[in-house]
Amino acid sequence: MEKGKNIFQSKYMVPILALFACFLWGSAFPVLKISYREMALASEDIYGKMLFAGYRFLLASLFLIGWKIFSKRGSSLKVKKEDLPFLIRLGLLQTTLQYFFFYIGLANTSSVKSSILNSLGTFFIVVVSHFLYQDDRLNLNKTIGLVVGFLGVIIINLKGDFNFSFKFIGEGFIILSAVTSTIAAIMVKNSRHELDRVLLTAYQMFIGSLILIFIALFKISPFSLNFTFKGVLLIIYLAFVSAAAFGIWFNLIKYNRLGYISIYRFSIPVSGALLSALMLAEETLSFRAIIALIMVSFGIIMINRREKRA
Repeated sequence: MEKGKNIFQSKYMVPILALFACFLWGSAFPVLKISYREMALASEDIYGKMLFAGYRFLLASLFLIGWKIFSKRGSSLKVKKEDLPFLIRLGLLQTTLQYFFFYIGLANTSSVKSSILNSLGTFFIVVVSHFLYQDDRLNLNKTIGLVVGFLGVIIINLKGDFNFSFKFIGEGFIILSAVTSTIAAIMVKNSRHELDRVLLTAYQMFIGSLILIFIALFKISPFSLNFTFKGVLLIIYLAFVSAAAFGIWFNLIKYNRLGYISIYRFSIPVSGALLSALMLAEETLSFRAIIALIMVSFGIIMINRREKRA
């Protein structure tokens, strides 16, 4: 590791950590499908999925708090009074609104369009970073990497059910989900709060998950999910995914250029497709997935070429 730098600043570890976080998020796609089947959650059961997400993120926040306690990393779990408004806003955006818009949007459009439109979040972050941060400008390599990576996401989703129809509570909500995620990432990057990033992740998830659960309970019972033993194991894994991936990601955002780090998110739908082929009987490893993987990898290489010259 480079002298004077932590693991989240090392030029060798940053790509590994970013890809690992995105791999974890990608693994959530097939595991969520299996979880919904196990718990008998229909595709149109929006409030059931919100309740499931609320429980998942609540458990993830407790995992992170528990890890901080048992690892004795950090002297206190206390939050300063001036940090609370920021944590509430972040939890509302990153956890509550992002998943509220995503689940309703997904129920009103195809999964193909959802995946492509949700990847616009990476575009938003890179473009906004160009105007907000002097050291994060777009250049030729970054633009090529961005375009090729996004084309890879489109290719992985070319299954014949894409069209150009638009419905606000469908495609519009998916775009709003991407926008809220972008705003949350910028909030984390610009934060001057001294709160440890693991605790920041934990507390925003805790707040956001409670709001998700509260919204769901307007329509359904807190015990409406069919928690089998397998279902419990699945939600524990998904909680681990959220805790680990967001914990890593928020630290990467803190120590690196936001536009550079965000390009790695193009690997999420590709890893999701590859893992789905391994874990789901109805999914197969297609030629599209291999081409998409090559394109996303090329996009990441182009971004890193720029980084080595910086």
